[in-house]
Amino acid sequence: MATIAVYSLKGGVGKTTLAINLAWASAMRSARRTLLWDLDPQAASTFLLGGDEAGRHPAQAIFSKDIAAEKLIRTTAVDRLALLPADTSLRTLDHLFHALDKKKRLSRLLDDLSEDFDRILLDCPPGLTETSEQVMRAADLIVVPVVPSPLSQRAFAEVAAHLAQRGARVPLMPVHAMVDRRRKLHVEALERHPDWPVIPMASIVESVAVRRAPVGAFAPRSAGARAFNDLWQAIERALAERHR
Repeated sequence: MATIAVYSLKGGVGKTTLAINLAWASAMRSARRTLLWDLDPQAASTFLLGGDEAGRHPAQAIFSKDIAAEKLIRTTAVDRLALLPADTSLRTLDHLFHALDKKKRLSRLLDDLSEDFDRILLDCPPGLTETSEQVMRAADLIVVPVVPSPLSQRAFAEVAAHLAQRGARVPLMPVHAMVDRRRKLHVEALERHPDWPVIPMASIVESVAVRRAPVGAFAPRSAGARAFNDLWQAIERALAERHR
């Protein structure tokens, strides 16, 4: 089992769209038993995958070990793709992690799920928090969407510096997100980092929120679907290299 975190220091960079489309590619393109674990209290991934109906137990109960994670997992409309939903109880998750003083609580929970899934994707809340520290200890790869703008690029640099400072060995995979090649600023950003994968700004990608489905499910031949598939293949290659 491998854990892929989709994380950004700042919001509004297409993080959730990236997470659900990569989860779909894992389940459908690679035929992996896949879990998308929504850790963001905004619960956008949960909404988009149809898991927004209130459950019997709050999402935070998993971390306090009031209930096993397996009992909160829901099926989705996508074959081989399951969802661990989020809700507003996760707003105080940082405080819970601090109170528990368990630096590897998320890692332990992921280990418990390792027999049931081949790939677990984490849709992480933005910011450098105790939750993000848990993610950085647990992930095999961190995918970071970077919009071609100075603030987004600065945020990525801060994440990279933070990981280097704490000696973390988890690799980062930056991704050009929401790219409009008609804009000079975007073209210049792509030229500076030509090796980064690219997700275009396209109406078909934006319609994910309206259709509440990954692009591959309703427009499999679109440029957006190909971009997500190419990114997923790059992720699989990176995971294979790391475990070689």
